[in-house]
Amino acid sequence: MEALIPILTQVIAGAVGGNAASGALKQVAISVVARTIVGAIGGIGGGMLLSMFGGEAAMTGLVADGIGGLIGGGILSTIVGAVAAKAR
Repeated sequence: MEALIPILTQVIAGAVGGNAASGALKQVAISVVARTIVGAIGGIGGGMLLSMFGGEAAMTGLVADGIGGLIGGGILSTIVGAVAAKAR
């Protein structure tokens, strides 16, 4: 169960970050469901990257997972929204 908590934190933070980034940039190219899913996937990736590269820094634990998830979800959602808008 302890291994599942960081992943859930990353997924939730990624979904929030993806929706916030897409909403702030007024991207209408992808739906709310799509940007939530893309944000969750980006949250997992961002959380993993932050834990790999920031392992020796002071940011560890659930706070680091949440921040990595927010950033990763926002970035991936923005990229997918831009690509989808360009394709239309």
